[in-house]
Amino acid sequence: MHTMWKGTISFGLVNIPVKMHAATENKDVKLRNLHKECQSPIKYQRVCPVCDREVENDEIVKAYEYAKNKFVVLDNEELEALKKEQEDKSVEIVDFVKLEEIDPIYFERSYYLSPNEGGSKAYGLLRAALKDTEKIGIAKMIIRSKEQLAVIRVYQNTLVVETIHYPDEVRQVQDVPNVPQEVDTPKKELDTAKMLIDQLTTEFEPEKYKDDYRTALLELIEEKKNNEQVVTGEEKPKPDNVTNLMDALQASLDKAKTDKPKPKQPKRKTKTATKQKKKIAK
Repeated sequence: MHTMWKGTISFGLVNIPVKMHAATENKDVKLRNLHKECQSPIKYQRVCPVCDREVENDEIVKAYEYAKNKFVVLDNEELEALKKEQEDKSVEIVDFVKLEEIDPIYFERSYYLSPNEGGSKAYGLLRAALKDTEKIGIAKMIIRSKEQLAVIRVYQNTLVVETIHYPDEVRQVQDVPNVPQEVDTPKKELDTAKMLIDQLTTEFEPEKYKDDYRTALLELIEEKKNNEQVVTGEEKPKPDNVTNLMDALQASLDKAKTDKPKPKQPKRKTKTATKQKKKIAK
């Protein structure tokens, strides 16, 4: 399993060197956008609307927009210094609480923790203490340049970090439109609804749930592939130096013909001028 972070978890005077691994993965079926005419993948480019050209990575800087079209530019050195300052700190568990005290709306993403070198004994100590007390730890940590609030708990004999939202990141329920405050529900309807809930109540078995849409989509893709209903995108023609040279020479030749000044035509002598010269000669 890929290690995405290394650090130290501490509580009191106990320090636990750990490695962090992603506990979940996104299994959405990713579809590409093709040009209908030639079946080639669409390429998205970063274009500056003012300079009207594609921008390279080394031309891009980070900035914070504090007002409409007003920015504070932050260079990479400043951002890296802040990141390094926070990463050097150990992840300290500051509080212990009951898991049921945290509403699920706060939970964001899960990561497994494994002990790093020399950390097995302290890892086992924290795991046992959390199990026996039925508590979880509240901590702060830096993940992908962002300071995260997190809980540390035990899941199937493994320590897990659950990143959770800060309170100001959870929108106020009062802002949700059209939520009725009080509804007069007839007792008969309520009893029927509660009876239906009782009939459908069971133990949670995650294995019995599956993504029906993803399964159907993969089956459709496989069926089309087996029936050879496939297309091959056209590749962009690679530049040919010989062809380019001939094109350049031809273009130069055509331009030279266009720019070449036309030869001056000799002036035609008029009949009157000829007669006058003959008279002078006599």
